[in-house]
Amino acid sequence: MVQILLVEDEDMILKGLQYTVDWLSMDANIIAVAENGQVGLEKIREFHPDIVITDIKMPVMDGLEMIEHAMEEGIPFLPIVLTSYSDFTYAKESIRLQVFDYLLKPVDNVKLAELIRRATTHLEKERGLRMASGLAETAGSGTGTIVLNSPITNPYVKYALEKIETGYQKHLNIESIAAELRISTSYLSRVFKQQCGHTFLDFLNRYRVCKAIEFLSTGKYRVYEVAERCGFCEYKRFYQIFHEYTDVSPTEFIKNGCCVIKKSR
Repeated sequence: MVQILLVEDEDMILKGLQYTVDWLSMDANIIAVAENGQVGLEKIREFHPDIVITDIKMPVMDGLEMIEHAMEEGIPFLPIVLTSYSDFTYAKESIRLQVFDYLLKPVDNVKLAELIRRATTHLEKERGLRMASGLAETAGSGTGTIVLNSPITNPYVKYALEKIETGYQKHLNIESIAAELRISTSYLSRVFKQQCGHTFLDFLNRYRVCKAIEFLSTGKYRVYEVAERCGFCEYKRFYQIFHEYTDVSPTEFIKNGCCVIKKSR
């Protein structure tokens, strides 16, 4: 569920967004609200929201200043700007701040839902690519790490990583990806290993185990459901791979809440 901060100085608009929008249907949650950019910046520091929906013109500190200060502090979030036709030209200045998109006032709930859906997809992709780039993925009280030994520069490898990130739930193999790219399997296998430090299958398994740890940590899913969500058709195969990469079984992880994905097997 994505966590959203609302920043708006007009009380009627703020309460309208807060209480009349069906956020739960968007798999979203309003974690905090603020009446100006200064308070909004404090809330960003405190809550670290996934998405910040903010007006531009506000007293004390405007929305763009707030976004800029937060980004300078290195706080990651996706900014969405509320604007009217009269100040839309001014809103375009926020392109340099990498604003994700704009919402015109009065807010259309259908357009808002579509925007939140796109923003959620964008956030999921960013998180997946960070994992694929070798950053630590923490789940429960344990840490799973995928380690790459060099920057990913080969476009074919980038494509393969994106296929893993978006399709790990499905049947994936390097042969079909190579066929899509119209290159040889042997070439893709070689450059993938060179740039990622793992074979394609090893990396895919590691990614799936990272996702499995994430799902198991929520306490919402049974082990067999996690196996299906992570692309394992057979529970026994999931159990085997999970244990192979962590030295604990999925049920042991649920019980103890801790495991570490091996750097090498």
